[in-house]
Amino acid sequence: MSTLHFVCYNLIKGVQMKNINSLEFQAGRKEEKLPYDNPDFPYLASRADLNSYSEPFIPWHWHNAIELFYMESGELEYCTPHQRLLFAAGSAGIVNANVLHKTQVKRRHEKNIQLLHIFNPILLAGYHGSLIERKYVLPITSSTQFDIIAFSPEDPKHEFIIDLIYSSFLLKEDEFGYEIKIRENLSRIWMESFYMWKASGCSKAKNAETTDKLKDMMIFIHEHYSEKIYIRELASAVFLSERECYRVFQNHLHMTPVDYIRSYRIQIACQMLAESNVSITEVGFSCGMESISYFGKVFRENTGYTPREYRMICQNKNKNCHNQDM
Repeated sequence: MSTLHFVCYNLIKGVQMKNINSLEFQAGRKEEKLPYDNPDFPYLASRADLNSYSEPFIPWHWHNAIELFYMESGELEYCTPHQRLLFAAGSAGIVNANVLHKTQVKRRHEKNIQLLHIFNPILLAGYHGSLIERKYVLPITSSTQFDIIAFSPEDPKHEFIIDLIYSSFLLKEDEFGYEIKIRENLSRIWMESFYMWKASGCSKAKNAETTDKLKDMMIFIHEHYSEKIYIRELASAVFLSERECYRVFQNHLHMTPVDYIRSYRIQIACQMLAESNVSITEVGFSCGMESISYFGKVFRENTGYTPREYRMICQNKNKNCHNQDM
């Protein structure tokens, strides 16, 4: 398991939500680990202060939960292998389970706050194999045609959904019937999304097999980033040619596999610099960098800081968050 920085709590209009300033991932993967408070009720309401993240973006990742969100302020771009969508303040959206995606804050000098409902689809289905799961949940969660649905406040048809998404954050956790009310609201939002998906005509299916191979190659990189990675080995791990490997990365992530390897190593280096006192030289070698000078050069090109400057900035942020919690 790897964690990027810290998690705090915050009260929003009397409602306790987790204030997320980090992402937590499964070991060796880029599948997000979700901190449900109760495994019997796999749901989380969170408030993400996007300016508190060390970088203005969340890297490519996926999770088996549904991501339902409302932009309280700022502007955030969502990217999947198939589309880019911009969400301004007052808009909302839903990201399907297991969809590979990343986000990018457009203007970091402005306040960027995102409210999120994160929940396992089983919360709506009741149990695996149920009629509700077969009829209303799996058609969407197993669909390669559904990545993200956007809800705009300028569209009268979306106003009800946006209001329902936002008002659900105001339900109090200690209120009697809280869990039933949350599930009821999520079910209504889900059905409205289902209608929109059906009405869209179910556009031409994307290649789910190719996306799965991309995820497998990403996992290979996440497990071997500290070693020398040859593209032929990466490609053969998922039974592709080198040419096909380059094509999959370019078509889906708009970068080469070499670029992705380098960016992932920088992400891990950022994490190590922020969370540990390991020497900068050791951080570089641990992240597969061939020399300390090369590490410093690549790190600065990607972050705008030297490793030492980055460590000082991030550790000061961690101290400030800790002091606010006390």
